[in-house]
Amino acid sequence: MKSKSKWLVLTGVVVLALIFAAFGLNRSAQAQHFTAKVERGDVHDVVDATGTINAVITVQVGSQVSGSIAKLNVDFNSRVHKGDIVALIDPALFQGALLQAAADVDNAKANLIAAKANLEKANAASQQTKADFDRAAQLTTEKIMSQQQLDLAKANYDSANAAMGAAVANVTQAEAQVSQKAAALTVAQTNLNYTVIRSPIDGTVVARNVDVGQTVAASLQAPTIFTIAQDLTKMLVYTKTDESDVGNIRPGKPVTFKVDAFPKDTFHGVVSQVRMNPTTVQSVVTYDTIIEFANPELKLFPGMTAYVTIPVDTVQNVLKVPNTALRYKPPMGPEEILAIYKQYGLDGGEKQQVGDDPAAAGRGSQAGGENQNLPRAPRAENAVVWKLRTDNSMEPVKISLGITDHAYTQVTAVLRGELKEGDELIIRSVMAKSQAPGTLRR
Repeated sequence: MKSKSKWLVLTGVVVLALIFAAFGLNRSAQAQHFTAKVERGDVHDVVDATGTINAVITVQVGSQVSGSIAKLNVDFNSRVHKGDIVALIDPALFQGALLQAAADVDNAKANLIAAKANLEKANAASQQTKADFDRAAQLTTEKIMSQQQLDLAKANYDSANAAMGAAVANVTQAEAQVSQKAAALTVAQTNLNYTVIRSPIDGTVVARNVDVGQTVAASLQAPTIFTIAQDLTKMLVYTKTDESDVGNIRPGKPVTFKVDAFPKDTFHGVVSQVRMNPTTVQSVVTYDTIIEFANPELKLFPGMTAYVTIPVDTVQNVLKVPNTALRYKPPMGPEEILAIYKQYGLDGGEKQQVGDDPAAAGRGSQAGGENQNLPRAPRAENAVVWKLRTDNSMEPVKISLGITDHAYTQVTAVLRGELKEGDELIIRSVMAKSQAPGTLRR
């Protein structure tokens, strides 16, 4: 009796073990799906970009002359006004050059006076020789003087005329010398004036590139001493926007942005310009978008990195699906997918993935990973999402897409199948290691 009971217990244990084993094998054969719900709400389509904060006007103040810095009147963050003296270059050499140029002008003026005196002397000699020649001519006619004496008087008169012409030329030359030396004096005075460096605008000094005693050389180009930003209460953000986004950006659009210095604050601005000058880096074309904003508290500094959000379009109270569902591809073979398409009335030519990264069709969907560093491509207008039914089977639904906020995409129409708020869409599938794609039970 005891032996029979023992065998009954053993038989029961074996049966239970077989049942649990069969149940475990059946569960291991099923794929595990992760889902996200279809929601209803608002979708905000925006353009995200990174830019740099700059002053509206930035002026580099340099030196026109070479020399050593004798004095600096301002430093970093100093407020300056137009005409303020911001630096002095040692003027000793330029003062010496000015004195020499002034002396050259005085010397040239003295030479001019001497040339004019010589001209008057030559003019008097010319008049005297002319009178002698006229007298000799009269006396020769009366046979009182010989022809030889007349010729001598004529020669003296011609010589005096030539001397007067030379005196006139010397006066002209002396006057030119005076003008030349006066110009040199003006240049020397200008160079001396350039040793005093003044601010060309009202603004704030944002950079100082020299120290007292440092020599600046302006032989090839003017060295920059200061950089002055005008009116930091009004600033600009220079952003690089992709060519696929510039068509949706218009001047006057409101913009929000954040900076690392104030991560909890949101700043507001307005698009002022989309510049038509393209920049191409590794076949990626971008355009400069300029954003104006007010900075009354001077919280933001030039050079800060701004993370810009430009609203493009907004829809409210619409059906929306997660973008992860748009990127999902079932872990099946092509024949099985086509068979399911046919079963639910799809034509079999539908794209499997759309959304943020259509170039990454199928990659990472089964493992649930995100695709990175992939080239952008135009977003498709239609897509197929996979709805999880109550019996753990999958149903493809073809939908027409609207705008996206890069997390959810608007559903403008359901083209094939049925989709409503609260439906579970598959975003990831995990299969048993022993089960290969193409053997998923439905």
